[in-house]
Amino acid sequence: MNARERLIVGLDVPTVAEAEEKVRALGDSVLFYKIGYQLVFAGGLEFARDLASDGKKVFLDMKLLDIDNTVAKGVENIAKMGMSMLTLHAYPKAMRAAVAAAKGSDLCLLGVTVLTSMDASDVHEAGYELDPRTLVLRRAEQARAAGMGGIVCSAEEASAVRKIAGADMAIVTPGIRPAGAEKGDQKRVMTPAEALKAGSSHLVVARPIVQAADPRAAAEAILAEMAGELKS
Repeated sequence: MNARERLIVGLDVPTVAEAEEKVRALGDSVLFYKIGYQLVFAGGLEFARDLASDGKKVFLDMKLLDIDNTVAKGVENIAKMGMSMLTLHAYPKAMRAAVAAAKGSDLCLLGVTVLTSMDASDVHEAGYELDPRTLVLRRAEQARAAGMGGIVCSAEEASAVRKIAGADMAIVTPGIRPAGAEKGDQKRVMTPAEALKAGSSHLVVARPIVQAADPRAAAEAILAEMAGELKS
């Protein structure tokens, strides 16, 4: 994959109109977009279908978690929408149900391990005795065993996860920040080049691009950094 196939721009904006504006501004420089809760609940599902129909790849970031039957039925319908990637929380039963439901489709299922906005104190507060890294690795092992297409984790854990996932599974890393960019609410971050070097296959970048004065220039600068690392 080249840099353009690896960069996923997060359309974390409040309205479909604003998302459409960002996509127009980015033009053919960006192939892959992430759509999450904020946009989904503002009409974003139809917009996601439209993007896919226009030849763009769509990462639907829904982080599904429910009883097996509910997860399976949701995945079956999402697979029919033309989406490229879908997230669910990396609980073994949910992952197994999702994999069975997506069988025969091109939908890549991603197991969300530990959110990049969480550190050790957050994980402890949530009731886990494990530290974030150990929890990420355990969930990566469970995702591989379930037959998932990939893992979502911090780039800080990408190298260790790659040893578990092998060469074929996708490792999608949010919390990517170009050098000098604000971290915002992210706690475990890396630059694009660092993330690729660590073993990430896809990088999710939202605010540094969509909130930039010139989104296309911001995206192209990140793509150039990624391309340089991929050639090294």
